[in-house]
Amino acid sequence: MAWLQTTLRLVSILCLVAASSTARSQPVPLRIGVLGDQSGPYAAIGGPGAVLAAQMAVSDFGGQVLGRKIEIVSADMQNKPDLASGIARKWFDVENVEAIVDLPTSSVALAVNEVGREKKKLVFVTAASTDDLTGSACSPYTIQMLEDAHALAVGTAKAVVATGGTSWFFLTPDFAFGHAMEKAGREAIESAGGKVLGSVQYPISTTDFASYLVTASSSPAKVIGISGVGGGAISVVKQAVEFGVTDNQRRLAIFLQFITDIEGLGLASSHGLYTTDGFYWDENEQARSWSKRFMARHGKMPTKVQAYTYAVVLHYLKSVAASNTIDSDQVRAKMSELNLDLFGNAASIRSNGRAIYDLTLYEVKTPAESKYPWDYYKPVRRIPAIEAFGAESDNRCKLRVAR
Repeated sequence: MAWLQTTLRLVSILCLVAASSTARSQPVPLRIGVLGDQSGPYAAIGGPGAVLAAQMAVSDFGGQVLGRKIEIVSADMQNKPDLASGIARKWFDVENVEAIVDLPTSSVALAVNEVGREKKKLVFVTAASTDDLTGSACSPYTIQMLEDAHALAVGTAKAVVATGGTSWFFLTPDFAFGHAMEKAGREAIESAGGKVLGSVQYPISTTDFASYLVTASSSPAKVIGISGVGGGAISVVKQAVEFGVTDNQRRLAIFLQFITDIEGLGLASSHGLYTTDGFYWDENEQARSWSKRFMARHGKMPTKVQAYTYAVVLHYLKSVAASNTIDSDQVRAKMSELNLDLFGNAASIRSNGRAIYDLTLYEVKTPAESKYPWDYYKPVRRIPAIEAFGAESDNRCKLRVAR
């Protein structure tokens, strides 16, 4: 019996050695982290839908690259910059995450931008619009997909001024993006020949906008410009309609809005609003095809944040394959070298990390004009990328990515 026990021990040891060797031979998965708001005020524009979009990109790519399995991990950073930075550090240092995507709010995006710079890891911002990401705070490892304040202002303000909205009053949330959006809006309005007659700021926690709307209504301005985003902007529009602010031929203009905002407002309240976007689910057959697949799993049509998440993750994986490495510097250079496919629309990535593409100014349809679910926008005009994002030479970022 002693020989049998010895034999069994040897067999067990050999099995353990073989298993250990097999485990060591398995390459570490390539992990991409979706760091967003999973349950708060920005969950509808990114949230679980952004996670799904990233997963769809991985699946459409084939699930593997350079012999590695591709995995999507996600976390809720609760819109707190410190928490977001901590998660990003752990992902980069411990969990072999090579790139992070999503990042709503300017403060969160800027915080993770610095972690990416320090760790030399890629950061794809699909949910924050601050132009500091590609200006004063630019990093060789960050790419900004979502339109910035300048692009949004150029599209919406010029169109409203051109159609008679020559005098404005701003309702601005008191935080970085709100101030940046008002500043960009003022510049675009004045360059188009309009005037800004005044503005009022409100705390971002505000839910009752009555006093602010009274102040705005007392102005002779033809347009009330809403510099907020998300639930705050929706509440402003709802309350403005309830209080009859637009009954006097006064118009409302929101610079950054999402299709989920229009769904929440309803066309009866939101028709006539303008929106400037680089993605709309019904703009062409490629966008429609992908969006219907997305909706079948998510229950809602994709926002541009979710669409940009899909596009940049897929572009990243193509660039990894083309570079034959996961090295951040080489992959980042390849991402600028290759054309970025934005659902059939040509796009590219500048050396400062700014993704540029043509935008479309849309007007929200009336209930009578809408013919099927989510049929909310009608195109007004195409805005060339150079008009929307400006010349690269105008930017404050001095980075140059090797091509």
